[in-house]
Amino acid sequence: MPTRLEIVTETGSTSADLLARLAAGEGVREGHWLIADRQSAGRGRQGRTWLDAPGNFMGSTAVRLLPQDPPPASLSFVAALAVYEAVLGHVSSGRALQLKWPNDVLLGGAKLAGILLERSGDAAVIGIGVNLAAAPHLPDRPAWHLARSGPAPDRDLFAHQLAASFDRELDRWRQFGLAPILSRWLAGAHPVGSPLTVHGADGASIAGAFDGLEPDGALRLRLADGQCRVIHAGDVSLEGN
Repeated sequence: MPTRLEIVTETGSTSADLLARLAAGEGVREGHWLIADRQSAGRGRQGRTWLDAPGNFMGSTAVRLLPQDPPPASLSFVAALAVYEAVLGHVSSGRALQLKWPNDVLLGGAKLAGILLERSGDAAVIGIGVNLAAAPHLPDRPAWHLARSGPAPDRDLFAHQLAASFDRELDRWRQFGLAPILSRWLAGAHPVGSPLTVHGADGASIAGAFDGLEPDGALRLRLADGQCRVIHAGDVSLEGN
């Protein structure tokens, strides 16, 4: 798949820009990435803003959804694995890189990267932010950036590494289906049995232990009474993080 990186000096949101292009009927090829030096309106999950910091990676790409593809929502696992693989070579051995459901990448238990999926017709736009050079001070969770434990990766070099990693994971998703993707995601995630709390968009929360994933990628939460609750959407916090 040919990859093309389009870098802009400043925009509101790379994902919003790609969604606008798709809505206007403009061609957005798979393998095309829109990357910003600065973002004034970067978005995260559940309406959060994403830190705009020079030297960080802030970019988006689009996937054209085909009838035979796995469920579009499972692209969050594709993107998470792509980020994990791209970051791995830049991580010192002293801090553990870990995936957190549904689409966060943690380093030493602190948030390093986030992923946001949005749909536009027969396309999905995947926005990715990775803290290379700076991290925000979050009120509800710790955050980390790679420059705290070594030289910050060059943003453009990292962009090429991430785009190549995403292409590989997308090909595997299409060729082999979702099951191998979820198996590899689980190998890099918080272990089964990890205590966690799921926070819903309505403000309600439920605590339990991580019990793996359903075949469609939904989270299995084992409650204190032994029941298993299947979670399709929510924000997860790990105990101690």
